[in-house]
Amino acid sequence: MSLSDILAFFEALGPWGMLACAFVAATLLPVQSEAVLVGMIAAGGHRVEILVLAASVGNAAGAVVNWAIGRYLGKYRGHPRFPVKEATLQKAESYYQRIGPWALLFSWAPIVGDPITMIAGFLRERIGRFIVLVFIGKSARYVVVAAGALAVGV
Repeated sequence: MSLSDILAFFEALGPWGMLACAFVAATLLPVQSEAVLVGMIAAGGHRVEILVLAASVGNAAGAVVNWAIGRYLGKYRGHPRFPVKEATLQKAESYYQRIGPWALLFSWAPIVGDPITMIAGFLRERIGRFIVLVFIGKSARYVVVAAGALAVGV
């Protein structure tokens, strides 16, 4: 399936498609919601603010799923089949505890963003603070992407 096929699928659904794409992208599945956002902006037909809001809500909702997975998996720490080595967990915990919940502002970042949201759940971060900080970080990213797309005349 090509990027144009993916874009066409989500574009056909309008802002709801943008929300769904961003939701899936927040999980560990390799979907590029930024490319879909730029494609939908370029195609026209939808207000940019609505697309950015849909992307932000969808991506933050997907991050809540990661938080829930982390929270659920936390009770299995130490089990022989636990998917993450103890040393890796300790390193991630140390990073999160050193920076604190402010690390969630970087939940948008490639490679480290999804693990940050899972570690937050694992460490039992309060869901209200989690949602606010993740939404701010992810919204800022989509605003920058949309502004960049508009600036280059997409």
